[in-house]
Amino acid sequence: MQNNGNLIKNIGVQVVIAMFLGTLVGAMMGHEASIFAPLGSIFIHLIKMLVIPLVAVAIISGAAGLGNSHSAGKVGVTTLLFFALTSAIAVTLALGMGHLFKPGVGIDINAVSGLFAKTYADKGELPTFWNTVLGMIPTNVFQSLTEANILQILVFCLFFGIAVSKLEKERREPLVNGISAIVDAMVWMINIVMKIAPLGVFGLMADAVGTFGFDALMVVFKLFVVYVAAIAIFGFIFYPLLVKTLSKTSALAFLSAMKKPQIVALSTASSMATLPVNMEVCEEELKVRNSTASFVLPLGATINMSGNAIYYGLVAMFFAQIFQVDLSLGAYVAIILTSTLGAVGQAGVPGPSFLVVAVLLAAGIPIEGLPLLFALDRIFDMIRTALNITGDAACAVIVDNLIEQQPTQK
Repeated sequence: MQNNGNLIKNIGVQVVIAMFLGTLVGAMMGHEASIFAPLGSIFIHLIKMLVIPLVAVAIISGAAGLGNSHSAGKVGVTTLLFFALTSAIAVTLALGMGHLFKPGVGIDINAVSGLFAKTYADKGELPTFWNTVLGMIPTNVFQSLTEANILQILVFCLFFGIAVSKLEKERREPLVNGISAIVDAMVWMINIVMKIAPLGVFGLMADAVGTFGFDALMVVFKLFVVYVAAIAIFGFIFYPLLVKTLSKTSALAFLSAMKKPQIVALSTASSMATLPVNMEVCEEELKVRNSTASFVLPLGATINMSGNAIYYGLVAMFFAQIFQVDLSLGAYVAIILTSTLGAVGQAGVPGPSFLVVAVLLAAGIPIEGLPLLFALDRIFDMIRTALNITGDAACAVIVDNLIEQQPTQK
């Protein structure tokens, strides 16, 4: 009986129960379930209140720690390579599964044409390389903090953290200790907010299921099934095997530790909202050093979007099959490149993803059918976010193992 009591007190178990209850209430009450939406909104607002300050101080702390080691450059390059390669592999897997299972074949285009719209044609423009680079550099860091521009915050805090690491030891250490204390205080605040997570998750799920119901899912049911299968292959086979191969952590230990952040990611559909939980699990359970976790995880929550890459690839195949577009090799390459590049700058917060427009336009696929998916964007978003944060943690474990033997300078 005591074990059962401890299990019920576990926040992860409470969140899972809340998800099921929210789904049930949403299905029973329909649109009236929106009365529970404020519970979810309060939870998300509390998380968002804390996430930007936490990201800022965590990155400064991580960069200050890494900048004081001989492996700082290796960590940065390895992290970016990991994110780029896994995103490219993810979209390639999606294209392969889309080609194999053909989720768009058999849908009566006339039956769903009432949902089509041409209003998204101007939303698919990807920024140029130089626009992206310039957009990452803040001209006013306080404005970047106010507007929650994560990429600009990342750039400034990384630069500042490295600068701190270059100070003399007697000046550096009090500053680093102070920043670490602020991180600890922020984590304490996050843990307090997490106590109401089950209520928030209940509200979010009841509202989502009540608003959209299961009818909308039927039109794209085959796409949804293939999508979930691709996410599962990447999250439960690919990432754990990478961790087992490239670190000392076993695949089972990794999967077991990831349950808690995956549940939070599923319920919030936000990599940023899940970041504090992911950091805690990586440091406490997967034994990743604070300096590595504080660098890799906030960066990953911003630019590592393998779940999004799978979504882009499958949606491209889905609409190519609905509209009977024969994709050339060039179109496949365009989808892979656009999906991989599009992940950079995709904010780690929930919301309809218009980057899929850029992917479709790059491959010459009609975009009128996108409204078919927007009603279910929240559900797709929840699932891909769970994969995104799993990739962040996998990268942190692998990078930490890579630099384990590196000495630090005095």
